[in-house]
Amino acid sequence: MNKIIILCALAVSIAGCDNQNSTLSYTPEMASFSNEFDFDPLRGPVKDFSQTLINEKGEVIKRVVGLVSEEGCFNELEFHDLENNTGATLVLDANYYLDSVSRERRVKLQGKCQLAELPGAAVTYVTDDNGFVVAAHGEGTAITYQYDAQGYPLGKTTTVKTETLAITAKAGSDDKKKLDYTSESTLNGKAIAVVKQTCDYDGHFNPLECVLRITDESVEPPKVESYTIKNSINYY
Repeated sequence: MNKIIILCALAVSIAGCDNQNSTLSYTPEMASFSNEFDFDPLRGPVKDFSQTLINEKGEVIKRVVGLVSEEGCFNELEFHDLENNTGATLVLDANYYLDSVSRERRVKLQGKCQLAELPGAAVTYVTDDNGFVVAAHGEGTAITYQYDAQGYPLGKTTTVKTETLAITAKAGSDDKKKLDYTSESTLNGKAIAVVKQTCDYDGHFNPLECVLRITDESVEPPKVESYTIKNSINYY
């Protein structure tokens, strides 16, 4: 979540759990939705969560709220952009996410609850054999998505006509602290921003509170802005 949001009951003391590798992995739905809708991915049996982005003045500028089923499907997603006074709520209805107010079909799903299409934007998603969204395409637009071995999103590359925006993330070396990452954004191969995040974690190795530093390299001298992300997570 930046400018610019599973199975072994864990505590820190049980690092030796036989299913630890599975516990440290991200589901295809969580990884793909977070990559596409710009929030930090979570792991474990998440029931609901909120991620709140706060600027250096202590002002809330963005917020994402999610409700997740026991099967790992998003039942509802809320997006609030307080900077621009905009927002939307998507609610699950059969194979679509509907706008909660207009009831328009915003997102079409494939399989159980994975992204398939944005009907209004004529964008279609492609998944790999493991169910992760790895590409999307529309008129004049092509997107590719990257993940590591545990399903953690490593960024995406978007090409619109002759412009290519690439976001490449590098997670920390500690698999329990995936959200301690550094990412670089480039436009047509030229660096425009560097993001660095460090977090405090709960017993499911999900972030409770993070410090986010964004360096805007498109201006001279580069401009640095700092943010805090506060997470609230409930589990099944």
